[in-house]
Amino acid sequence: MNKMDKKQLNELTDKELLNEAKKMKSTQTIDATLIGVLFGILIYSIIAGNFTIFFGILLLYAIYKLANKEKYKREELKNLLKERNLKL
Repeated sequence: MNKMDKKQLNELTDKELLNEAKKMKSTQTIDATLIGVLFGILIYSIIAGNFTIFFGILLLYAIYKLANKEKYKREELKNLLKERNLKL
């Protein structure tokens, strides 16, 4: 996250901040589903004997990127909500 994103989050009104938190929550659900599907594909390929190192590394990289997507923005948003005493 760059400094511009931090400024934008700090400048949001309470209502806009809550809307951003709701969007973030739905995005996390979609990301968790995708991570589960990719992990299932990885396990299935290992069990079925179709596993290749390149395919495994590619899937693990995709899982890693999804898991760490917008990590800092999430933390900043959580801190701002706590600072302003707002709850979802």
